[in-house]
Amino acid sequence: MSRVQAVDHLVISVSDIARSKHFYRPLFAFLGFEVMDEMDNAMGWRHASGRFWIYQADTQGAKHPYRKGDIGFHHYAWSLKSRQDVDALQRWLEQHGATIVDPAGEYYPDYYAVFFLDPDGMKLEGMHYG
Repeated sequence: MSRVQAVDHLVISVSDIARSKHFYRPLFAFLGFEVMDEMDNAMGWRHASGRFWIYQADTQGAKHPYRKGDIGFHHYAWSLKSRQDVDALQRWLEQHGATIVDPAGEYYPDYYAVFFLDPDGMKLEGMHYG
């Protein structure tokens, strides 16, 4: 029987690759990711926890803006080392004009998180459990 070792990578399609690179490049630098590759229509980052790619949506796909609640991507969360790291992420997001939809706080017992949106409105999360 095959066993998964880890999540290797996530790939998302974006409506405007330049705008998304402008958002994700500094965010991933702040989170400790390094650039793995960059092309005109794509960019990828890596971290010990996995890889994350953005690709320009094709013409047909760009006609359908992202809407949370549709089938597909709901949100993606990064596990951070401490509540202080979640707070630092929120300060960074505020300084960079990101849309915060749910500010840093305890959402479940011992679950502290901040929720924010990328340029296409996809929900992202920085969280600490425990």
